Amino acid sequence: GRRVSDLSQRAQAMSESVTMAVTAKAAQLRAAGKAVIGFGAGEPDFATPDHIVTAAEAACRDPKAHHYGPAAGMPALRAAVAATVPAMNAEPTQVVVTNGAKQAVYQACSVLLDPGDEALVPAPYWVTYPEAVKLAGATPVAVPHGPDLKVTPATLEEYRTDKTKMLIFASPSNPTGVVYEAEEIAAIGRWAAEHGVWVLSDEIYEHLTYGGAEAVSMAAAAPEVLDYYVHVNGVSKTYAMTGWRVGWLIAPPAVAKAASSLQSHLSSNVANVSQIAALAALEGGLETAHAMREAFDRRRLRMVSMLRSTAGVQLVEPQGAFYAFPDVTELMEKKGISSSLDLATLLLDEIEIAAVPGDAFGAPGFLRFSFALSDENLEAGLTRLQEWAG
Repeated sequence: GRRVSDLSQRAQAMSESVTMAVTAKAAQLRAAGKAVIGFGAGEPDFATPDHIVTAAEAACRDPKAHHYGPAAGMPALRAAVAATVPAMNAEPTQVVVTNGAKQAVYQACSVLLDPGDEALVPAPYWVTYPEAVKLAGATPVAVPHGPDLKVTPATLEEYRTDKTKMLIFASPSNPTGVVYEAEEIAAIGRWAAEHGVWVLSDEIYEHLTYGGAEAVSMAAAAPEVLDYYVHVNGVSKTYAMTGWRVGWLIAPPAVAKAASSLQSHLSSNVANVSQIAALAALEGGLETAHAMREAFDRRRLRMVSMLRSTAGVQLVEPQGAFYAFPDVTELMEKKGISSSLDLATLLLDEIEIAAVPGDAFGAPGFLRFSFALSDENLEAGLTRLQEWAG
């Protein structure tokens, strides 16, 4: 007889994206002519800077860019990437250039985790982390946050077992916008080194910090962790290049070699034109990034003040990335709603604003609002929310 499903257990274990339901509904309403204001964006609302596009245009005309390249990336780009984390003192061969940082996360999990292994994933987490762990056959273990939305070595230790192989760490954080202090990162790095736990450190938002907060790489804060450390980053957020799909990992030689072999069978090299654009981004400095950051900061301050003056909403001030992650449990109680997914659906139906429910990030009772949208829309959408909340 037929099996219940022909799909692999791996395919069946993947979670449907909670965010997709809200996004699809928002698109439906827009198609029907509704003025939906979307706070869901996980990307800058800016065009890629001109000098990067110009480099890509030239690459399109260069026959050298028309052929296969080394699976792990162009030598010049790998060298430029190695130089982005001086504390790692990495060789270019320790860099693997991937289709966005997401592929780097996937490959790091795939080459380090076995079935039976556990990976600690501090909540609230970016939706892909637990899925990448599950796709490697391992088990994600959510670690609860404190009131400041952070985790500490003490909490991590509580959840560590003899099966713990990895910690996935991100600062600045998506979805919370939280930025850990250098001392906090150092303490977590020391804890990992002491117990031989691998750290996958996602530093994709490192250049988007505000109000004096500084993103410190764990490589610099806790050099003792370097033997167990995989750094993940990319050009997406810093240079408004989400669609170009260029990320990377930097890892100890054996891990980089394994990730490179995996990629040679999985997808080969990232598109050459995109790699050349990424090289232009890294070589072109951070001037455009800083201009974007100023716009984000202005919107951040406006969003913080508006959310804080909304009835039933509590907010830990975001200091990085482009998200605010308010606690909306009081608002839910007041409106007689039991989940943040239901709240997000109601906000779409009643006031036509789209926010991402915290359930997606392992944090029920929260909503994620991106401030990567125009000042006018931000203001209009949050005014609707304030009036609705009463």
